[in-house]
Amino acid sequence: MGYFRLDVEAMTGYKPGEQPPPGTPILKLNTNENPYPPSPQAIAALKNCDGEFLRRYPDPFAREFCQAVSNALDVPADWIIVGNGSDELLNLLVRACADRDRPIAYPTPTYVLYRTVAAMQPCPTIEIAYPDDLKLPIDELVAANAAVTFLATPNSPTGHQIPLEDLRQVAGEVTGVVAIDEAYVDFGEGSALPLLQDFQNIIILRTLSKGYGLAGLRLGFAIAHPDLLAGLFKVKDSYNIDGIATRVGAAAMGDQAYKNECCHKVKESRQILSDKLAQLGFTVPKNPRGNFLLVTPPPGSLDASQLQTGLKLRNILVRYFAEPGLNEKLRITIGTDDQNQKLIDTLGDLLSAR
Repeated sequence: MGYFRLDVEAMTGYKPGEQPPPGTPILKLNTNENPYPPSPQAIAALKNCDGEFLRRYPDPFAREFCQAVSNALDVPADWIIVGNGSDELLNLLVRACADRDRPIAYPTPTYVLYRTVAAMQPCPTIEIAYPDDLKLPIDELVAANAAVTFLATPNSPTGHQIPLEDLRQVAGEVTGVVAIDEAYVDFGEGSALPLLQDFQNIIILRTLSKGYGLAGLRLGFAIAHPDLLAGLFKVKDSYNIDGIATRVGAAAMGDQAYKNECCHKVKESRQILSDKLAQLGFTVPKNPRGNFLLVTPPPGSLDASQLQTGLKLRNILVRYFAEPGLNEKLRITIGTDDQNQKLIDTLGDLLSAR
């Protein structure tokens, strides 16, 4: 109809994982939500949001939350920017740094939203395939000379974690921004935070959707040198974070013990589920670091698409990506041990029926 820019007409929008209505008897293992509820302190903070608090505009810089992050992670409060989920911060980065002559780059497969936010800008994307051993293609990323290089670690959907020395090498050799997406860091081993002291071109992105069990809150943050954040503040919406999110998020950040306990349970369940899937004949990753597993069905059995359909008919959702390199695999979110056992029993039935 001619309403939209040609770039928007041509692009493919991001397709989120299926989200069934609340209360339906569906086991959701498709969008990497934490199977455990948020901190009781976060719930208490939510209940304490009164009418006067809601009547006023929120702090445009979410300083209460920034201070909570500062206390929890031992980073300066003025090195933090807060977003409506880390997805908004990805969008800010591309909006502020990239254009038709300034591409973004990233290794694939990875979070497909990077491609979407580039198309919205628009700016070119340079996608560099991971080798079979998932070693970071450093030379190719440096040669891309991108305005922003996105590196997800732990990476979704593969679940592998990029070694710190590889991140250091990329940051030292590229001329643009290195955006280290640590959405799943609470299920991995270590963080890239120490690199912030050595590189002004690094920005580290975090979310409360995964480790903190607050996917419904839509709250994320990024940490970087203030000179880098200055450009992002210029393109940020004035009141992008509501007051409820700021208050609840600050309470959740203050309860690191609860978050760590929940993530420890997820990691233990990840190993148990991995072992049981291997017993069914699935190929499972070595040393997975996310709250999910990217697995390949047994040879000669139902393929990944058929298994996803069979599970859905039995009220279990897992993620299937119909794209090269992933279309023979399923990504399965780690649930509680009882939820994982239900998945294993159902997969066993489907494979036996085959």
